[in-house]
Amino acid sequence: MNGFDLGILSHGGPMMYVVLLMAVAGAVLFIERTLFLHRGQIRSTAFVDGVKNILAKRRLVEALTVCEETPGPVAAVVKAALLNAGEDEVRMRYAVQEAALIEVPVLERRLGFIAAIAQIAPLVGILGTILGMIATFGSFMQGAHYASAQSLSAGMWQALICAAGSLMVGIPAHLAYHFLSGRVRALVRDVEWAANEIMRYLLTDYRIEAKGALPAEPDSKR
Repeated sequence: MNGFDLGILSHGGPMMYVVLLMAVAGAVLFIERTLFLHRGQIRSTAFVDGVKNILAKRRLVEALTVCEETPGPVAAVVKAALLNAGEDEVRMRYAVQEAALIEVPVLERRLGFIAAIAQIAPLVGILGTILGMIATFGSFMQGAHYASAQSLSAGMWQALICAAGSLMVGIPAHLAYHFLSGRVRALVRDVEWAANEIMRYLLTDYRIEAKGALPAEPDSKR
């Protein structure tokens, strides 16, 4: 037999359909999450520097517009800081943390399903293997002292194919989960850095520049 015959999967028994369903669901979730995280990944250093340059020209509204037009959690957190540019450090930090608490769970959404598939798929394979072995011993019992190879092979096919299929789903699911978790951690680090950097700028350089831009008050006549 050249290559892998997909017709063999039909011998995997009823649990093989469960494994195939989990494989399809895992593939769809992985593709969706990969595209979503890729869309939210931006060059945070260049983005924050660009916002700083706009703020240096005293164009706060333009900076907010740039944040609204930029996808991803970094832009959302920077926008929260800009909306509270005139507040004190405590209120600004609270607003930024609140925005981060909204954005980070969105990044982690559906990763739990992929992790569940990675953990449950081998268990489904074990169940299919046990059912296959039960079918094999049932053939022994029905055949008394003799059992044909054909009657025994059905149960063995079911046991082996279901076990192999579950591992073929579980192993890539584990890799997909760790890959996506790494992407999420990278985005969270970018969010934390961008939040600290924009708050530092707003609380120091931005306010110093604002004071320097104010016209000097005329001397009162004595």
